[in-house]
Amino acid sequence: MAFNLADVFETVADSVPDTIALTYEGVDHSYRQLEVEANQVAHMLTAAEVAAGEHVALFLKNSVEHVTTILGVIKIRAVPININYRYTPAELLYIFENSDSVAIVVEEAEHQDNLAQIVGEIPTLRTIFVIGDITEGLSAAAADAGVRVRPFDASDQSEARNFEPRTGDELWVLYTGGTTGYPKGVMWRHDDFFHKPLSGGNPYDENPRKDLAEVGAAAKEFPGLSFLIAAPLMHGAALYSLFTFLTLGARLVLMRAFDPEKVVRSIETDKVNVVLIVGDGMGSPLADAMEKLKDEVDLSTLFSITSGGAVWSVGVRERMLAVKPDLVLRDNFGASETGNDGAFEVRDDGTLAMPPTAKMTVLDEKLNVIPAGSGDVGMIARIGRVPLGYYRDEEKSARTFPQLPDGTRVAVLGDMGLVEADGTIVFLGRGSQCINTGGEKVYAEEVEACLHAHPAVADALVVPSPDERMGQKVSAVVAIRPGIAEPSLDEIQSHCRTMLAGYKIPRLLVIVDEIKRTPAGKADYKWAKQAALDLAGTTV
Repeated sequence: MAFNLADVFETVADSVPDTIALTYEGVDHSYRQLEVEANQVAHMLTAAEVAAGEHVALFLKNSVEHVTTILGVIKIRAVPININYRYTPAELLYIFENSDSVAIVVEEAEHQDNLAQIVGEIPTLRTIFVIGDITEGLSAAAADAGVRVRPFDASDQSEARNFEPRTGDELWVLYTGGTTGYPKGVMWRHDDFFHKPLSGGNPYDENPRKDLAEVGAAAKEFPGLSFLIAAPLMHGAALYSLFTFLTLGARLVLMRAFDPEKVVRSIETDKVNVVLIVGDGMGSPLADAMEKLKDEVDLSTLFSITSGGAVWSVGVRERMLAVKPDLVLRDNFGASETGNDGAFEVRDDGTLAMPPTAKMTVLDEKLNVIPAGSGDVGMIARIGRVPLGYYRDEEKSARTFPQLPDGTRVAVLGDMGLVEADGTIVFLGRGSQCINTGGEKVYAEEVEACLHAHPAVADALVVPSPDERMGQKVSAVVAIRPGIAEPSLDEIQSHCRTMLAGYKIPRLLVIVDEIKRTPAGKADYKWAKQAALDLAGTTV
């Protein structure tokens, strides 16, 4: 059968209605409660004339309303759009425009103020739902633009589950920063989403659930485990985790924002069994908190820490194991475009390897499979269910999701690797100029365009440099216009903050006489990276 995610959630809610589905800031919510509240949100959206297939943007931090809105949107066969709340108004405008959002759900006053600056420029927008107080600025700007602003209040809506039948062909559009410029909306069919990112409803076995009856029966048998998601729900890894564990009938622990000491204390108070993080950006401060509180907090219920979406270094892992030696540490490999691809093996030399798997292969430039043991480097391709493509971008869709000579569609995202004789895939890194800082992906040319707008900058390249906590940091290699004083790092950062989200701001500034380029005029990123690394006395 074809699975729809709303059908899956409703099946689990019917199977284990009294099980705690969500603990948010210390308050428990059962599956029955989430189901009822999600139904009310769905009817609220329908009353505002949001229709099946239309896009609803969630401009939210973690909250119960964030969860019930996601569920409410998919119940009416509409499409949730994840919004990075760290974006500036200019970046937000691109997402709202590109996604064709007809409605936006927003909460914090700061986010409302950012939205007020651009509300009149979003052509498809009809309605804004505000959780809590509505700011005067947003109210006035929306009125001028002819956009309705409504309180997010579904308390008077029907609790009934009387929605249109679903098919499994409904879309989920997940926006990712990616490695090729502006954020892109990855288009997943619900049925493919269920089978790939959610592992067919059975992440601990190779056998996917055959139908909803199996999903419901498995939820009744699932042990009472608690999973703490430390990442924000606007992040793909967190969304995948949210639905994975709701499908299992597990208990999720969610916090408004990442607070490492609060996470450690929650392990004791909420009896957490698994903590999910995004690389060293969360792992390093979490290790700090574990070391600080190890004699104060009971960590006996914790048996695993799982990471995905960013570099998780050996050093941080060892610090966690020193606090609790019996921990199972799992480093998941995946992407917004592929979902769960398996777990890395971290070798003694720090390299990452994936045991032989049918989910991946390595291809040459002509999309031919590279033989195991050849030593040839190629592009790592994910096989199996892949998205339909990127929303409103046929060119990038064709490039990222090509078809092999035998007709199989694959996902090729720029990861480079080689295949050892036994079929193990060794990861060699990104082939594109992507900087991964604490799980946030930064596209170099976007930052370069911002730097080029500075009056003192003649030319600039942006590259990654090592960072102890974040894995990588954004570094700017800059040539200054003749006769103009060199700007300081503070001045460059102040300039960039007018156009870029905070995590994209350069943390290192290297002033050079001239930016080196190849004879063809292309940027010499290897030279630029070494120029940045030279400050630390290291080599490429």
